[in-house]
Amino acid sequence: MIAIGLEGSANKLGVGIIEHDPETGKVTVLANIRHTHVTPPGTGFLPRDTATHHREHVISVIQEALKTANIKVKDIDWPGMGAPLVSVAVVARTLALLWDKPIVAVNHCIGHIEMGREITGANNPVVLYVSGGNTQFKEIMFFGTKSDLIQKEYKFGVLGILSNIEAIANEQLSTGHVTPEDLCYSLQETLFAMLVETTERAMAHIGSREVLIVGGVGCNLRLQEMMAQMADQRDGKVFATDER
Repeated sequence: MIAIGLEGSANKLGVGIIEHDPETGKVTVLANIRHTHVTPPGTGFLPRDTATHHREHVISVIQEALKTANIKVKDIDWPGMGAPLVSVAVVARTLALLWDKPIVAVNHCIGHIEMGREITGANNPVVLYVSGGNTQFKEIMFFGTKSDLIQKEYKFGVLGILSNIEAIANEQLSTGHVTPEDLCYSLQETLFAMLVETTERAMAHIGSREVLIVGGVGCNLRLQEMMAQMADQRDGKVFATDER
């Protein structure tokens, strides 16, 4: 079975082609092509501009993915992820009609988790899903069969933390006592410490020694380093993915 997956939920446009052997269960990544909408530092990315970027580049990214995988449209069994951005979802539906292939919707959160489990080989970990596109952090524990999610009481909020540090910046930067780098580092360390502490409580609660970090922010090497320090103290192991 060969599937083509389309991802466009944030500033990264991605097209992946996956081959699955139903007899052995082996999954092979034939292509993983991306094109990122890059904006000036500190500005973030707006949905309208991001959608325009995806519409402009999605056809060329699809063509490159097919070329990299060295396959033809007739070889594809399933087109893939209908992402939240309308521009990419429309392309996925159009390809399904044009190529006469079935379309399969993938839950975005579960997609992150299943990618991480497949790539890292994590068995039954506590999963930390850190998504920064809309400044949401989710602590999710994974039990048993695929897509079986249980979200317990391990929640925390970061509402107002950015506004607070901006207020500090306006007050303190003019004094010369702190620098923008100081504030950015402090913000990162505080948020990551919150994530690590909450993950440790979840591990202790269910007796787990495995942590799987997924999501865009989960690629951050400092977060992975802090999590590894905690896991080492519990004789545990951290699994994480990179930007691919």
